[in-house]
Amino acid sequence: MTAPAWRKVLAEALGTGLLVTVVVGSGIAAAKLSPGDIGLQLLENSFATALGLAVLILIFGPVSGAHFNPVVTLADWWLGRRTGTGRTASEVAAYLSAQIVGGIAGAVLANLMYGETAVSWSTTHRSAGHLYLGETVATAGLVLLIFTLTSTGRAASVPIAVGGYIGAAYWFTSSTSFANPAVTIGRAFTDTFAGIAPSSVPGFVAFQFVGATIGVALVVVLHPEVVVPKTETTAGAPS
Repeated sequence: MTAPAWRKVLAEALGTGLLVTVVVGSGIAAAKLSPGDIGLQLLENSFATALGLAVLILIFGPVSGAHFNPVVTLADWWLGRRTGTGRTASEVAAYLSAQIVGGIAGAVLANLMYGETAVSWSTTHRSAGHLYLGETVATAGLVLLIFTLTSTGRAASVPIAVGGYIGAAYWFTSSTSFANPAVTIGRAFTDTFAGIAPSSVPGFVAFQFVGATIGVALVVVLHPEVVVPKTETTAGAPS
């Protein structure tokens, strides 16, 4: 049974918010538990994020498809247009708004849980060509993974596959794989381990969309028969 629109939007806001809470909260915990050891901090942060993302997709997937990510929602919409299925423009706009608001709220929640100021703008600058390349690769791989699985009848594998991919991409990409505009915006609201300076956000988001475009192109080339069902396309998003 398809959920009403308001319930889908609520699920996207909650899911994206809790994802950012997992990312930021585990980053704060890692910095406190393993001071001075950046490698261990990243391991702790990535492990928690991979597990948390998989769980959130399982919780909210049956309601909204568990996109938690504007590039996934837009890819779903565009691929659906090719076959006359997928979400409407109004649904897409509602999803994107919910994801961004949820991402910001999730960072605030994590800050408050650890006794930090509710909003503390990040001072961690992440503006460099190699980081933008990392975001392009991370986002392209994420989109390719999600829509390859959903278009080949393996949507049940999405939670573990997406969680595993994001956990791995923390390590094999130079940017530590944000791969999500809503999460990137949310992480600007915390001056902690997982933060990104507001001035660095536009560059990251721009190259995430470049990566998403590449990912969609690869899906179309590799799976020309791709169909995004009118029912839910379980997706997911990251770190």
